Amino acid sequence: MADSRLYFHTKPLMPVDNHILQAQDKVLHGEQGRASFADVLRAEEQKVSFSQHAMARLQERNLAFTQQELAKLDDTVAKMAQKGARESLIYLNDIALVVSVANKKVITAMDGMSAKENIFTNIDSAAII
Repeated sequence: MADSRLYFHTKPLMPVDNHILQAQDKVLHGEQGRASFADVLRAEEQKVSFSQHAMARLQERNLAFTQQELAKLDDTVAKMAQKGARESLIYLNDIALVVSVANKKVITAMDGMSAKENIFTNIDSAAII
């Protein structure tokens, strides 16, 4: 009787270009070594994420952030969390962001012209950076 199972020689999957991992490695540990999974996970947990609603608003209004602006946003949210903020309005380079500080998530975003006519409710803090 013939064996109907297929056997494949397996090799570990390696990234085609690992320059991203090397760049994260340099940021986390300088030039000396590779970052552990726990270190990378901790670093990612500190970053602010964007809700689908916020991403849609950013795309429809053609708004974008540089890496430096995202780093400022991460730093500001971390400082606000230390001070006990929960829901905040952050005004960053003519972009208004409503952020859930506890979840580290941007809830919505709008440009300065759209923000002028709006009233922001259910926030307990604000930052202008």
